[in-house]
Amino acid sequence: MSELEQLLEDPAVLRELIMDHYKYPHNHSLVEDMQYRRAHMSSDSCIDDITVQAKITDGRIQDIRFDGVACTISTSSTSIMTDLLKGKTVEEAQYLIDQYMNMVDGKEYDAASLEEAVAMKNVYRQANRIRCATIGWKAIRQLIEESGETDHGE
Repeated sequence: MSELEQLLEDPAVLRELIMDHYKYPHNHSLVEDMQYRRAHMSSDSCIDDITVQAKITDGRIQDIRFDGVACTISTSSTSIMTDLLKGKTVEEAQYLIDQYMNMVDGKEYDAASLEEAVAMKNVYRQANRIRCATIGWKAIRQLIEESGETDHGE
């Protein structure tokens, strides 16, 4: 078990990581650049109303940003997502998104690949929080699909 995996077994560390990304979210501003695609997502059951923006070129996620009003879980998971997926190929990102969705659905997943995103590993226990934890991830999935950079042979 890696040092990160050991730390993420501690509930206090998980809470601290989530709160840190909520208070100081990474990549939390949008840019005015026509090379970026945008996806707006909102929730009927929470305050979540965010826009995720990504620059995807040559099969790679060059940049991901987000802004809006969102709860702790939504803001934290989206902030962590931007760090995890930035610089990844579309195929790598799709794999990580699938692993994350498996995790929040309480299914088997590759914990080591998700790095800090495993902070959300207990979300599946609160069904009402799954939407919060996945809103940003669904937005980037949509942006990848819209980019035309996906491998349709899979």
